[in-house]
Amino acid sequence: MTDGVHQPSLRRLWPLWTGLVVVVLLLGCGLPALLVAGVVRESGDRATVGRIGASATDDPATAVARGLADRMTAQLQRQSTALLGGDSAGFLSVAEPAAHTDLRRRFAALRALKVTVWRPEPSGLPAPVVGKPGEWRLLVRFQYCFVVPGCRPSPVLIGTRWRENGDQPRLVALEESKSAETGTRPWEISDLAVAVGARTIVATTPAQRGKLPGLLAQAEAAAKVADGYVVAGAPPDRYRIFYAGRAEWQRWYGGGRPQWTGGYAVTVGGGHHEVVLNAEGLSSSSADDLLRHELAHAASLPERGYPGKTTWWLVEGLAEFAGAGGQPVDRYEGLAEVRKLVRGGWDGRLEGMTPADDASAERVGGSYGAGYLAVRHLVDRYGPQRLLTFFKAVVHDRKALDAAAQEAFGEQWSTLHDECVAYVRATAA
Repeated sequence: MTDGVHQPSLRRLWPLWTGLVVVVLLLGCGLPALLVAGVVRESGDRATVGRIGASATDDPATAVARGLADRMTAQLQRQSTALLGGDSAGFLSVAEPAAHTDLRRRFAALRALKVTVWRPEPSGLPAPVVGKPGEWRLLVRFQYCFVVPGCRPSPVLIGTRWRENGDQPRLVALEESKSAETGTRPWEISDLAVAVGARTIVATTPAQRGKLPGLLAQAEAAAKVADGYVVAGAPPDRYRIFYAGRAEWQRWYGGGRPQWTGGYAVTVGGGHHEVVLNAEGLSSSSADDLLRHELAHAASLPERGYPGKTTWWLVEGLAEFAGAGGQPVDRYEGLAEVRKLVRGGWDGRLEGMTPADDASAERVGGSYGAGYLAVRHLVDRYGPQRLLTFFKAVVHDRKALDAAAQEAFGEQWSTLHDECVAYVRATAA
């Protein structure tokens, strides 16, 4: 999860490490089964919205709700067509004037991100809003793609509120998604400035717009490295990167990261991980390492997350190895922290390396450094391809370490574990 700033003095003042948000998505889209049952049908490789329609067994209230849901869906489909066509007036036309300010910002942000798919799928039936006669709330799963028309869409579940208005209900508000798994997406709540490259898309706030050219160049270079860490399937169609100022860091994807976090990757479904960098204290030179680290996560990790804390050292060690950019091991700037960890009573077990949220900067740096050195030893001995085979077996296929070690290296894991630990201790001596 972490990456270090490559300036020793700054490292101690502001140890920027990266955090990985691990999300286990239900049904491959992050939604409870109850919310989508009976609404979405599969047609080839695309999900399409089926008419909810009235059933002969519906009671009168349910029949009313089903009919209203159909009319709301029709309005959302009109709005989707307007968004994809760049028609701001059409996007706003389905909504009450009070919602226009928020909708204009969302429209502009999504257009800046080059949205290519925006598909609304109602989840369940609308429910009346308590205390507001004539208002209803409908949960909607929006499927979206950026830049690439044919991507596997990422889903986000958003509450929509409506006012009855005959055959054309009026949209009162789009709520923030605020899902427990991923939190609110940047384009829901922030104005965005965006730059798009061949392999990446980088977004930030208008106040940080001047940094986009440099960030895009760094992201494109990091993407070339990260593509080499794909262990299953194809590389991401675009690596999605959001550069957060102080306020945005506290709000995007729910905020609330440990104080030592300088960036993180969050899985958002559709095979995509969206990366967030903490602009505060991040220098241009440290951004290179941080981007390589985080994009390696986006390339290497499965959509459903990884097995748990016992494999944290491997997940983060691989990303640290990518972040190091091929430099000699003696130039890795976390060695001082590893040395303090080793001399501070470390029990020599890789599976217990995960730092606590309130861990000190030195403890965090030592943990990530030890993971890096363990992975470095395996790469030096067996080569990168066999390391990736091991990673896939453990992280994607969720095989036991013993079975994975036999498959990838032809060795017992207990033996390799002790060798890795000995390497960590010797290198940090």
